[in-house]
Amino acid sequence: MVIQNPNAEATFDLGGGSFVSFKMKNGLNPLRWLGPTDVNATNRPMAHFLCLDRWGQPSDLELANGMPYHGEATRVAWKITSPGIMTASLPMAGLDVTRRILIDPQAALVTVHETVTNRNKLGKIYNMVQHPTIGPPFLDEDTLVDSNARRGFAQSSPLPNPEEPSFYWPQAFKDETTVNMRRLGNDPLPNVVSYVIDEPLGWATASSPKQGLLIGYLWKTAEYPWFNAWRHVDPQNKPLARGLEFGTTGLHQPFPILVRKNRIFGRLLYTYLDTGETSTRSYATFLLTIPANWQGVGQIAISQGKVIVTERNSQRKLEVSASPQW
Repeated sequence: MVIQNPNAEATFDLGGGSFVSFKMKNGLNPLRWLGPTDVNATNRPMAHFLCLDRWGQPSDLELANGMPYHGEATRVAWKITSPGIMTASLPMAGLDVTRRILIDPQAALVTVHETVTNRNKLGKIYNMVQHPTIGPPFLDEDTLVDSNARRGFAQSSPLPNPEEPSFYWPQAFKDETTVNMRRLGNDPLPNVVSYVIDEPLGWATASSPKQGLLIGYLWKTAEYPWFNAWRHVDPQNKPLARGLEFGTTGLHQPFPILVRKNRIFGRLLYTYLDTGETSTRSYATFLLTIPANWQGVGQIAISQGKVIVTERNSQRKLEVSASPQW
């Protein structure tokens, strides 16, 4: 399904529902990911995909019953029910999801609303994580990732207290070495790092000065309180993928562990939907042309119907002449 205006287009794949392409007309698509085991699959996670009803692995018993990694949303066929609207049903989770996609009439800005309905006869614990993934040629050693993320921890830290030690974006730790998460070189470790957002509006951006392009995501932290940064390199140790993930959890573990841990940094690690209830969450994504000497993003604000992007270590500003339709 292609949603477009005169200047930009967004493409969604029905085989798993992934947001597979977002680009200015005749421009570069920064979204790219396809796992090697999914090349020949009909329904598969690609580029920006939805993790629902979980983020990460199922329990051993759930796995034995057929529950896939990251849930079923990318493993089922989606349907177009009307222009700009896609739906899917998750048979094991007992959830239905409806996605409504809106593109600004002129600007490269897309707003996505996703409504989840619990059709089980009982209430359900679940998680919902957006998994935007950038890849080459947009992604290289000079691509800059920025966010208003704050306190974080590495998923590789041992349970039951993985949040020890903690740190603040853009820092992370590899053993006793400090790592700057803004760039990815030849070492992907720490592989997954999760941070909380303290402001009402969460944001994450990836800037490629070499390609002259920036992609950004905006969301309400009341709906998605966590930002999860994933990094991956190819067999030649070149940057292959970066996940700009945001969602309802920041712990990459099965539900029994999430329930026992309950919270990290005061934020819940799961959410709940009673029988027959629905819940809607939204996000927006945008593209901007950037100069070759762009230093990354220091701040994003929505003001007077525009998205205002302020350069890091500078007062230079770029504008998207539209704002999210939420």
